Amino acid sequence: MLASTGISLRLLPIPTTHGGALLLSGGPGHRHRPPWHMTGWATETAASSATYPGATRKQRSIAIAFLILTLLLTCTATRALTRVLYLVAVAAPARTVLGVSSVVFAVVNRRCLRFMSQEALGRSCTGSAFGDLVAGAMAHSWRVLVQGLTSLVFLCAHAADDYVRPPPSPLVLVAHDKPASHPQQVHISTVGASSMRVSWVTDDRSVPSVVEYGKSPGKYTASATGDHATYRYFFYQSGAIHHATIGPLEPSTTYYYRCGKAGDELSLRTPPAALPVEFAVVGDLGQTGWTATTLAHIGGADYDMLLLPGDLSYADTQQPLWDSFGRLVQPLASARPWMVTQGNHEIETLPVVEVAPFAAYNARWRMPHEESGSGSNLYYSFDAAGGAAHVVMLGSYAAFDEASEQFRWLEADLARVDRRRTPWLLALLHAPWYNTNQAHQGEGERMRLAMERLLYDASVDVVFSGHVHAYERFTRIYDNEADSRGPMYITIGDGGNREGLALNFVKDHKSAHLSVFREASFGHGRLRIINDTNAVWTWHRNDDEYATVRDEVWLESLAAAAKPSLAATTGRHIDEL
Repeated sequence: MLASTGISLRLLPIPTTHGGALLLSGGPGHRHRPPWHMTGWATETAASSATYPGATRKQRSIAIAFLILTLLLTCTATRALTRVLYLVAVAAPARTVLGVSSVVFAVVNRRCLRFMSQEALGRSCTGSAFGDLVAGAMAHSWRVLVQGLTSLVFLCAHAADDYVRPPPSPLVLVAHDKPASHPQQVHISTVGASSMRVSWVTDDRSVPSVVEYGKSPGKYTASATGDHATYRYFFYQSGAIHHATIGPLEPSTTYYYRCGKAGDELSLRTPPAALPVEFAVVGDLGQTGWTATTLAHIGGADYDMLLLPGDLSYADTQQPLWDSFGRLVQPLASARPWMVTQGNHEIETLPVVEVAPFAAYNARWRMPHEESGSGSNLYYSFDAAGGAAHVVMLGSYAAFDEASEQFRWLEADLARVDRRRTPWLLALLHAPWYNTNQAHQGEGERMRLAMERLLYDASVDVVFSGHVHAYERFTRIYDNEADSRGPMYITIGDGGNREGLALNFVKDHKSAHLSVFREASFGHGRLRIINDTNAVWTWHRNDDEYATVRDEVWLESLAAAAKPSLAATTGRHIDEL
C-alpha cells in the first residue's frame, strides 16, 4: 500500500521548549521543510525500529511479518471499503458520510496517537518489547489506512465541486512528556485596557487555577485565581482547561509567570499603550510542516499581537489534535496575545448525533466577548494601542442577518467608536466577502449583503479573512465597486492547513479588476500602524528558510484622510528577485 500510494512514513523528533514532537511526514506533497528537520531520524519504519531490548530475532521476525500482513490486509480492506464508501456516498448525503467517518476516526485514532507518542518518547506502550513491536506496527498501519480513508471521504463529499484540493500535507503532532500537573497549551489574550487572560490545560483536574507573576525571573509579586472546566466529546474528555486574568499590567513590559504553581516559568510582553503597534495576521493555521515554517517566521521577528481569522487546529472532531495544536503554538501564544475568531473547522457538529457546535473552541479559546458587550464567544471586539485601533472579530458561522444578535451587537459596537481618538478600525471574519479564487466561491456573500453597509458607514480601514487557502489583496471596495471610502479587503488563509493550497484563481472573475495582488503560497502578514495617519501592510511568503516579503502597501487611515487618497487605494508588490 505504501508503494502504491507514494507515501513514505517516518517519525521526526522536533525540539521544542515544551516536550517532544512527532512529524508524520508524507511523500512528494511535502513542499516546505523547516531547517530544524535535519535533527535526525527517530524511526524510519516500524520494522526498522524493531530493536527493542529483550526482543529476540524470532520475535523481531514475527513482528516484521505481522507488519507486512497488516499492510496487505490494509490494502484489501481499503479496496473493499472504497467500494462501500463510494456506494454510501452516492446513496446517502455527503454530510452523513463525513459524520460517521469522523466518529470512527476519533475513536480509533485516539489509541493510535497514544501508541505513537509513547514510542517517540521512548516509553513502553504495552509493558513488553514484543507487545510494543506489535502495537507500533498496528498504529502505523492503521494511521496510513485511516488517513487514506479520510481523504477518500472528503473527495466523495466534494466530488460535485469543480475545485479539487492538492494532497493533504503532513501533520506535526506534539507529544506531552511532563507530569499530569504540568501546565501545557498555554496561551494569552488581552482583556480590557490593562489585563491579560492566561489559559492552559492540565491532565490533573485538581490543579489550582492560579497564575503567579512579576517583572523579574523567579520573583512573583502578584497572583490571580481563575476557574477551570472540562468538556466531553463522545469518548474523549478534556483535561482541566484553566483561565485566569492577571493585571493591571504596565504596557510594553515583560512579565514572568507560572501557571498552577508548577511547571516552567514563561514570559510575556504586554502590548504598547500608544502607537506604533504591529499585528501579525495569519489564517487557517493547522498543524503541518507548513504551519511550523509559518510559526518560525512569525516568531523570528518582533510583533505585539497576533490576529487569527478562523480555522485554528483542524481537529475536525479528533479532539486529541486540539491538545497537539495547543502544544505546537505555545512558544508563541504564551508570549504575545493571540486574538482569534472561529472558522468552519471549529464547528465540529455531526449529523444525527446531538453535539453542541464550537464545544472545544469555546472551552479552550475564551475571548473577551463579555467585556465588549457580546453575548457570544464567536464575535467580540477590543482596543489596541491605548484605543488608537479598534479591532472587530466577527462570526461567519453565527447568525448575522439584521434580526440577529450579532448584527445588533456590531451596530452598537461600531456606534461607540469615536474616530477622533480611534483613527484605525479593523475587522476580521473567516469566509471572505470578496474572492476571485475558485475555492469557496460565494460562501461569504450572504454575510456581505447583511453587514457590508455597517462596515462601510463606520469607515472600517481593513477587513481580513481566511477560508481560501491563498493570499489575495483587493483595493478599497464597497458593493462590488472600487470606492476610496471603503475597506481594503485582504484574504490571508495561507497559514499552513492540512488541505493544501487553493491554486486556481479565476481570470475572468467579475471582481478580477478589483484584485490588486494574489498568490497561492503559504505565509503570513504584518500590519504595522505607525501613527494616526499611516500604516504599512506586508505579506511574507514562506520560502523554506526565509520569509520573503512578496507584497507591500501603505495605507492612510480613512478617519484621518480629509479626501480620498491615492495611497489608500493603491499599492505595490515587490517582484521576486
